[in-house]
Amino acid sequence: MDPSVSIDLQPRDGGKMRQEGSAGPYSTYPYSGLGQSIAGQSIAGQEPPRDFVLWSLFNTIFCNVCCLGFMALVFSFKARDRKVLGDANGAGSYGKTAKCLNITVLVLSLLTVILIIVLVATGAVPFSHTVQHGNQNRNSYGINYGN
Repeated sequence: MDPSVSIDLQPRDGGKMRQEGSAGPYSTYPYSGLGQSIAGQSIAGQEPPRDFVLWSLFNTIFCNVCCLGFMALVFSFKARDRKVLGDANGAGSYGKTAKCLNITVLVLSLLTVILIIVLVATGAVPFSHTVQHGNQNRNSYGINYGN
């Protein structure tokens, strides 16, 4: 008995040329490009659902208000997983949820930045006084910063 294992890595069609437009042997994604034909049949172009992974990643890193950016990233990954499995309805649902969360995070982050700029500009938050006060206290601790 031979304990070695061999794996056949040859294509399923025996090396023959596949017809134009046919899916590869390991293709699990059922969507085709707009106007392509498979086996002589014309398919009305069905666009794959969007998953918004890059937008969610940006919001997670830079605008993670109340961890909503992270939640958008989770839903984006779920949408991508469903898209790979071929579940268009599930991918579309998760994609819409990720899009709504991304919009919410972006709006909340922009409102926060605008609010801070307005508060500093109107003097409601004495930003310059806080910086000057911090510089005066720095020298009172006896630490020489090269001055």
